[in-house]
Amino acid sequence: MVTVRFAPSPTGNLHIGGARTALFNYLFAKNQKGKLILRIEDTDKERSKKEYEENIFASMKWLGLEWDEVYRQSERMEIYKEYAKKMETSGHTYRCYCTKEELDQKRKIYEKLKKPYKYDGTCRKLPAEDLSKKENEGRPYVVRFKMPLTGQTILNDLVRGKITFENTELDDIIISRTDGIPTYNFCVVVDDALMQVTHIIRGEDHISNTPRQIQLYTAMGFKLPEFAHIPLILASDKSRLSKRAGAAAVTEYKEEGYLPIAIVNFLALLGCSYSATEEIFPLSEIINRFALKNVNKSPAIFDFTKLDYLNGYYIRQKTEAEIAVLVRPFLLNAGITPDESLLLKVVKLEKERLKKLTDITDAKYFFTEVTEYDTAGMEKHFKDPLKIELFKKFRGEIAGIDFKTVELEAFTRSFAEKNGKKLGELVHPVRLALTGKLISPGLFEVMEVLGKDVCLKRLGKIV
Repeated sequence: MVTVRFAPSPTGNLHIGGARTALFNYLFAKNQKGKLILRIEDTDKERSKKEYEENIFASMKWLGLEWDEVYRQSERMEIYKEYAKKMETSGHTYRCYCTKEELDQKRKIYEKLKKPYKYDGTCRKLPAEDLSKKENEGRPYVVRFKMPLTGQTILNDLVRGKITFENTELDDIIISRTDGIPTYNFCVVVDDALMQVTHIIRGEDHISNTPRQIQLYTAMGFKLPEFAHIPLILASDKSRLSKRAGAAAVTEYKEEGYLPIAIVNFLALLGCSYSATEEIFPLSEIINRFALKNVNKSPAIFDFTKLDYLNGYYIRQKTEAEIAVLVRPFLLNAGITPDESLLLKVVKLEKERLKKLTDITDAKYFFTEVTEYDTAGMEKHFKDPLKIELFKKFRGEIAGIDFKTVELEAFTRSFAEKNGKKLGELVHPVRLALTGKLISPGLFEVMEVLGKDVCLKRLGKIV
């Protein structure tokens, strides 16, 4: 059976890049009728937090990425120690007594030579009597894995093709720290092997770990899984993805008013192709079409314009009643308690304009008094005495008509024509008086929803 795993560290909330990795694993598992393992890699006791673990669970559930099995590395320590002991017995490891100061000094030498640092194997070369002496002295040590000193390590990546690593460039990695806690590279190999993971799908930033992990698989006699390293996500200017450019937690996107299906559809497109012409797919179709051969080598570009487009599309697929339920919490969060019937009317007007659920707060003028007005608009429409006189005349005459969209538009057009004005010369100042903004849904629809009493009160307040 095809088995994949998503293995986040609970040292922070699940961010959008991690969610994309989780999604690709989920899609592959579902496409292949396999299973997805969620493995919490919490061996870093200082940085791992329970609230981050809970955030990972909640974020994946919100996105609809259900897993089949869950593990925590902190609960598997005895297993790692057992395999570390086997490695020592088989002669694949050695104890390294080099102090932090000694290693720092070696790093400085490499820096001066402008070479990447690599542990030089000092303790690997020590005579048995020297090692015995250090052990008798009770000196602290780490356990290092003996990398092959010659030859090559070959990675046949399902996305990037064949990658060759010279073993002389790979140092003897630490597999157990001085406190006996196993390290990342060792734990993941043991876990992936024992959990029978068949495909490891992860970010390309893990490529440098892979040759070391391949050698660990070989040393422990484990079957090698398939590897697929997916491209990084870059900002629109092709710089490293920052929080401003999209590298936020999944929960922050939820709080911004994005729908989970929009996030899933968007992430599925980041670094993978499904169609030459289509971009919008239900989850079932994304699963059917997903294939590792369609994952790109080049970096994926995070495009907020596309994300907002997708989110707006999925919002509009919902009924007005459903949208009202979705936007209500965002209004409440803004201190607005909307009347149910009024909210439905507002949603009807606003739904075509919504890119995010939070955008509903831009229409707060339907629910609360207008206290601020667009500065440029006030300068343009309410400084000229002649424009003010026209506005007051309009205000006085409109009070006598029925506040329905058709009647309001017919009256305004007739008034503008009788006074030798263009329709916009009335629409813009009236919109500003009623909403405080220069842009809104159709003015006459807005006036009908607000009602005559509110409109006349606001028209009378501005000048």
